[in-house]
Amino acid sequence: MILLSMLAFAAEIALNPAPVLIPPAAQYQDHNRYWQGIPGIERTRGGSLWATWYSGGTGEGPQNFVVLARSRDNGGVWSPPQLIVDPPDPVRAYDPCLWLDPGGTLWLFWAQSFDKWDGRGGVWAITTANPDDPSPKWSKPRRIADGVMMNKPTVLADGTWLLPISGWRFKAPDPEAKPRGGAGVYASTDNGRTFHYRGQALLSEPQFDEHMTVERKDGSLWMLVRTAYGIGQSESRDKGATWSAGGPSGIPHPVTRFHLRRLKSGRLLLVRNDPDPARSKLRKRLTAFVSDDDGKSWKGGLVIDPRDSVSYPDAAEAPDGTLYVIYDRERGGAKEILCARIREDDILAGKPVSDGARLQMLVNKATGKR
Repeated sequence: MILLSMLAFAAEIALNPAPVLIPPAAQYQDHNRYWQGIPGIERTRGGSLWATWYSGGTGEGPQNFVVLARSRDNGGVWSPPQLIVDPPDPVRAYDPCLWLDPGGTLWLFWAQSFDKWDGRGGVWAITTANPDDPSPKWSKPRRIADGVMMNKPTVLADGTWLLPISGWRFKAPDPEAKPRGGAGVYASTDNGRTFHYRGQALLSEPQFDEHMTVERKDGSLWMLVRTAYGIGQSESRDKGATWSAGGPSGIPHPVTRFHLRRLKSGRLLLVRNDPDPARSKLRKRLTAFVSDDDGKSWKGGLVIDPRDSVSYPDAAEAPDGTLYVIYDRERGGAKEILCARIREDDILAGKPVSDGARLQMLVNKATGKR
């Protein structure tokens, strides 16, 4: 009983806001990081690019912390870490996400858990209204909900924000239970002042969910979800309150994260691993596609990086249609965070054809030796 009480008390420290360290100390610099991955990217109205990922320890675990860096030259050169989110061990900060809201405020989200996973998790955020300033002023950390969110929110036509928050189920749903443990959505109808649970999709064979949602042209919502069989799908026709049982999407993909978003042109963008059928489980050949028909079919196929161990894409779009796709490579080997700068013409052509297109731009490389 005493041991259980001590563990329960210890787990409560995950509910405390993590220190936000500006500037980061030497212990967080490249030569002191032994692995890294799971990145996110966003572009501000003033043209700054911000990138985030997480590191700490020798893999996913209680020593993890979130890293934030910036580029002022369209992704050519990136700063060293500018900001670190690091709760005291054994609480970890992980699965960060960057998002520029419709008002121009930059959000940095991350998950927080006691040890690797405490069954509850927690989505936290800080914001800055001046992300193009030399030294942006960040808000205090704010806890939004239980769970984990690593992919960007979706803004619906009526202005509602939907946050894709997962409860990390590791088995099929219990039909008698009503947990918030699936691929959930939390809604804000007041521009982020408050968030409320709206609904969830419960797909079979869950694998961390890592879901993303787009609003289709007919007003329905389409959710793609990471599952043990690849990419699953579900749909909602009531703005996310209820979701179909779902099943396979038919999109070939290994068990890993992908990226889905609506582009300013009206097309959908999908970035996924596209390996050879004989090696379908490998995280290789990171490839971008677009769709003109809300995901019924996909065009193009620009191979952003053909190598093995390239994964976890996220993307941002500039007002002129330039796309920035960030991803990781060999989290414990090369330890690289990389970025591609492309346009829809490049995706449709299957090769870089636009002025300024560049692949495999280095965002950051950790150099610590285990």
